[in-house]
Amino acid sequence: MGEVVNLRQARKRRKRDDDAATAEANRLKHGRTLAERKVQQAEETARDAHLDAHRLTSEADE
Repeated sequence: MGEVVNLRQARKRRKRDDDAATAEANRLKHGRTLAERKVQQAEETARDAHLDAHRLTSEADE
């Protein structure tokens, strides 16, 4: 005789597994690595410093 399966629990387990697979796919599709985030932060900092260096009036003068 086969194993007795609670259909409600099986349905919930299958949904959790499907949700986990979807989440993993989204992390791969949209996620960024730590190195990528650090590079972007460094670029933003350099850009802001460059723009501040070319400011005609400083913020302290205002």
